[in-house]
Amino acid sequence: QVQLVESGGGLVQAGGSLRLSCVASGRTFSRYVMGWFRQAPGQEREFVAAISRSGGSTLYADSVKGRFTISRDNAKSTVYLRMDSLKPEDTAVYFCAGDENVIFSDYASPSKYDYWGQGTQVTVSS
Repeated sequence: QVQLVESGGGLVQAGGSLRLSCVASGRTFSRYVMGWFRQAPGQEREFVAAISRSGGSTLYADSVKGRFTISRDNAKSTVYLRMDSLKPEDTAVYFCAGDENVIFSDYASPSKYDYWGQGTQVTVSS
């Protein structure tokens, strides 16, 4: 069992930046693939980015590629999402997720992650 707590969301103007953090507790963080997903009102939860256990491999949704950066610090049991050049369409609740068994081909599938945080709101004004 692992508990995930996100922070760092807020209100930002278009073109601005935010860094989200997700701190894990419970079991060995380095065993988990970590992902970020987001959900806007009335829409399905969508994949944003994921990172392998060691941090050596990452995957991004096309909509955020080149603007967002996922990273992790296993010593701090924390995964980050740096978001630059934010757009109004990035407005959503952002969730971090983790799983021990997800494979690379399933990184973008929310159903493959067992553990989820409560989410943090990101609002980008135009």
